[in-house]
Amino acid sequence: MFNKNIKLVLAGLVLAAAVWQFIEGYIGNGIMLILLAGIFVFLYFKNEIILLAFLRLRKQDFPGAKKWLDKIKKPEAVLTKKQQGYYWYLHGLMVSQTNMTQAEKHFKKAIKLGLSMDHDLAMAKLNLAGIAMTKRRKREATNLLAEAKKLDKHGMLTDQIRMMKQQMKKI
Repeated sequence: MFNKNIKLVLAGLVLAAAVWQFIEGYIGNGIMLILLAGIFVFLYFKNEIILLAFLRLRKQDFPGAKKWLDKIKKPEAVLTKKQQGYYWYLHGLMVSQTNMTQAEKHFKKAIKLGLSMDHDLAMAKLNLAGIAMTKRRKREATNLLAEAKKLDKHGMLTDQIRMMKQQMKKI
């Protein structure tokens, strides 16, 4: 894994090589190098380690995802702000299975740093609402559920929100 600034420098160097190939008349090599530079730019915005951790979580492989996330030593130096948000979001998802207090800290940090997708932000707020509900903080849970419902534009979390509201009536 490269530092985020190194990725941009590599993209610039590969792009310069592409221009040189175009000048020399090797159009095919220039196009290939532009695509390679595009990969470095893509990896600047979407960190490869976080992408691999998401793939592990998709398979419900929490230890595998944790192993990938543990490869990131200093998230503040290596990741952009949004990537840091997803880093803490993934940590919160994994820790929520065992330690609710730690998961709450991770989710709050992820929301503070920002998540680029509305449904991810809604899921983080839904998890925070569940944690608040287990700690008997009904008002906070109600506010978080309302925010999650507002963020869930495609209705992917409708059933979970409805179930949580029903459980909240029992408190």
